[in-house]
Amino acid sequence: MKASHARKLLQPIAPAYSEMFSGRVFRVGKGAVSVRNHSGKAVHTVIGVHGFLENHCYFTQSYQSATTELILITCSNYHIPVNGVEVETPAWEVPIKYPEATIEYDACLLNQALANLPSSTQIRVHGHSRGGAVILDAIRQRPELYRDVEVVLEAPVLPQGRLHPMVMALLEPVSNGMWPWLVRLINSTPSSPYAQAFFGRMNTRKKQLLNKLFCATRDHLTIVRNIENIMAWMEHNDYSLYKNIRHGTFLIPRQDRILDRNAMLKSARHSPNSVRIIETDSPSHFVTLDNEAWIPPLEQTAMAAHG
Repeated sequence: MKASHARKLLQPIAPAYSEMFSGRVFRVGKGAVSVRNHSGKAVHTVIGVHGFLENHCYFTQSYQSATTELILITCSNYHIPVNGVEVETPAWEVPIKYPEATIEYDACLLNQALANLPSSTQIRVHGHSRGGAVILDAIRQRPELYRDVEVVLEAPVLPQGRLHPMVMALLEPVSNGMWPWLVRLINSTPSSPYAQAFFGRMNTRKKQLLNKLFCATRDHLTIVRNIENIMAWMEHNDYSLYKNIRHGTFLIPRQDRILDRNAMLKSARHSPNSVRIIETDSPSHFVTLDNEAWIPPLEQTAMAAHG
């Protein structure tokens, strides 16, 4: 990469979205882990891993029960989307050996959270899109942590998967040095022309969360690294990544213009018989934002753990 391109890509991107948050936020390496307050003893723990150019608010409205302990990952070099919370450094943090802005780095971050934070024994880890790959890599790194953990992989980046041809066609002519200009252009353009094509029918929550996607990262270099790493990760990993999933669910949308649905479905079918594949009628890549009814009930987490 040219030095001039690298300098441009390191230009900071100002945060554009945050929500009020009641809980604790821990800085872990170049990422963060947020633990939402809950009333009383936690019956279930859910750990959410957001996707590319998203933030942890993707999960906050889907898991609102007072007895659900919600732990939210902020991937490396992403803005922490919270207001009014002082960020802490946890005693349990350990250095991460992988390059930042990679699936492997964020998987290590997830494993530190899983090993140290849940207060219940009924644990679900829910990842959307790139977050699905983060979960699979985390299981590869520390399979023993996931022996009794349920996984939900929503429209996930998977081994031997592919980006949708429309996305590939858009990325093809974009050189690294063009990203700062392109991000400014996208952020100054009303979202409606491209939103319908890529995001499907919009609703209030989708508009809130997807309106300023290109402001999610701290710099432009993270966008480039994420894209290159997603493509390399899909190509270089094979179906053996599934062997340590004990129980879980794939949520596959009916239509997906971000990832190649057929490649996703083909990959998912190599998972163990204990993992369900649900082909939803969701009209976009954002299954649970389209309809939360597709999220498996948390009671199934308890049944699976004791099954």
